[in-house]
Amino acid sequence: MNGQFQIAIHILTLLDQAKGELLSSEYIAGSININPVLVRKEIRNLRNYGLITSKEGKAGGYALGLPAKKILFSDVYKAVEHHPALGQAKNKPNPQCPVGRQINQHLNDLADEVDISIINKLNTITLADFSQKFY
Repeated sequence: MNGQFQIAIHILTLLDQAKGELLSSEYIAGSININPVLVRKEIRNLRNYGLITSKEGKAGGYALGLPAKKILFSDVYKAVEHHPALGQAKNKPNPQCPVGRQINQHLNDLADEVDISIINKLNTITLADFSQKFY
């Protein structure tokens, strides 16, 4: 994982804790301790999935797009993770080798199984469940 999931959960948890008050990307970035440009990029992605809404202008900001109890962590994971859970090799193994010609398929199958396990676990956690840890 490249950290996007953690950043997305941090953003969504802050928005839930704000109870409908609009938060700026600068405020969110200050909590995560990253550049506001990175926050806006992740917010744009989450907004595309309907998890965040935004209001433009001086009094604008961001809020949850759905009630926290309807946001599953699996939805967040699907929105931000675009790489196999176990990573992916950049090299092409030797097709003349009995291991080399088959290893990528077997590792891809394993990665698919791990990804399914992750999604199944994250299907059991809502943003509301997680956000309660911060009261």
